[in-house]
Amino acid sequence: MRIPQSRALAVTLIAALALPMAGCASGRASKGDLPYVARDVGTLYSTAKARLDQGRYKEAAQLFDEVERQHPYSIWARRAQIMSAFSYYLAKDYTASISSAQRFLAVHPGNRDAPYAYYLIALGYYEQITDVTRDQKITRQALDSLGELMRRYPNTRYASDARLKIDLVNDHLAGKEMEIGRFYETRGQWLAANGRFRTVIDKFQQTTHTPEALMRLTETYLALGVPVEAEKAGAVLGRNYPGTDWYQHAYDLLKKNQVPAVPPLPAGEMVVPVGTKGTPSVMVELDEPGSTPTGPSVRTPDKPRSAGQPSNTGS
Repeated sequence: MRIPQSRALAVTLIAALALPMAGCASGRASKGDLPYVARDVGTLYSTAKARLDQGRYKEAAQLFDEVERQHPYSIWARRAQIMSAFSYYLAKDYTASISSAQRFLAVHPGNRDAPYAYYLIALGYYEQITDVTRDQKITRQALDSLGELMRRYPNTRYASDARLKIDLVNDHLAGKEMEIGRFYETRGQWLAANGRFRTVIDKFQQTTHTPEALMRLTETYLALGVPVEAEKAGAVLGRNYPGTDWYQHAYDLLKKNQVPAVPPLPAGEMVVPVGTKGTPSVMVELDEPGSTPTGPSVRTPDKPRSAGQPSNTGS
């Protein structure tokens, strides 16, 4: 029997579409997915825990996933979800760890391991922070996740660690602004550079980059021909960081341009900066945009310590 041409074309298209689908299926199998072998929940969970103790984190995570897949209504399924996220974290598969923790929170938002799930999500983003020359989307996701953890569970031990990491992340984001500002400054784009340094003062005032940002604001205001604003930025720098090299440089610039400035303190006579716990706070408002030159490299935040296992042993 002769097959109509239109039907033959349809069969050909179906066969062509089936090939990439088969390739995807084989691709998933090649990534190490476990074949389905029915096992009781006790055997599965204890095997997964043994793999975790042996440092075979990826295998452990897959076995914990199997607990959830084969026994979704078991009380151990909830525990296996959070242990899967923890195992993926140790395996440095941060995307899978974040996904597992988010799935746990979606199904069990009120579980007593919820703070730890939020902590794992934050750590998953934090561990992926790149240097300041790269895009900082992950850094902002880390900041948002750490902030969410602190808002929801401010009195937990995870929130204490989150506070430290938020300071480091803010320092990193400030470093990114400084990096871009210096780049604009080397190209003579003073107004664009000034905007970046103002962002550091407005949003990241408590970071280590504040003294340099103030010096570069002084510099860019002078380049823009706004000596009044340069004097104001220099005054803020001199009030809060009078014995630093940054203020010495700003003072020399102001003096060279015949702008009034308070002389810096002699070397070794550094005063305690204004603010709490030695953290300086800017005393003068800055109203106009500004710019920058080149300076020291920006440090990357220290990597977090390893996440501990969840505190409880059951759900």
